[in-house]
Amino acid sequence: MSGLIGKKIGMTSIFDENGKNIPCTVIEAGPCIVTQVRTKEVDGYKAVQLGFDDATEKSATKADLGHAKKAGTSVKRKIVEFKGFDEEYKLGDAITVEHFNEGEFVDIAGTSKGKGFQGVVKRHGFGGVGQATHGQHNRLRAPGSIGAASYPARVFKGMKMAGRMGGEKVKVQNLRVLKVVAEKNLLVVKGCVPGHKNAYVIIRK
Repeated sequence: MSGLIGKKIGMTSIFDENGKNIPCTVIEAGPCIVTQVRTKEVDGYKAVQLGFDDATEKSATKADLGHAKKAGTSVKRKIVEFKGFDEEYKLGDAITVEHFNEGEFVDIAGTSKGKGFQGVVKRHGFGGVGQATHGQHNRLRAPGSIGAASYPARVFKGMKMAGRMGGEKVKVQNLRVLKVVAEKNLLVVKGCVPGHKNAYVIIRK
């Protein structure tokens, strides 16, 4: 699956030809620079390594600087490998948002917003204990019994309980490309995309 690295700009909405209001996400997709080309002879598989978003040399290691110098580009903040490109690319080539076409479908992966430590009502959609009946005054959002007794005398793994929520890798599949704005490197897709504003996302088609 070929693709690009992008940065989530935010959400908006546009009207289609029938006057229907469509929610959409705006992504700054590329330009991505080819920082390494994997070959079957050397690496055992074919892939293209892309870099996106310039970083400062001060924040880069010597290994990063040498890797970027070989490709003739600046150090990149985000580097991802993609398989499935039909075209043959060389070190230093730029791949732009024009790699995508309006109307096609893409899969977008990113890291979801972190929500910190949350209870079972927010994290798993529990209804709470007693639904505020039978004289209970402080048990509305409690998890209730977790089912363990003298047997099995332990809590099973995967039990739905309170804990840290969000901050996980999430992929949303089959998002339709509504617009490709080549001059501004923008990609507009229908629906929502995981992550906060300015979060990196991986777009594959």
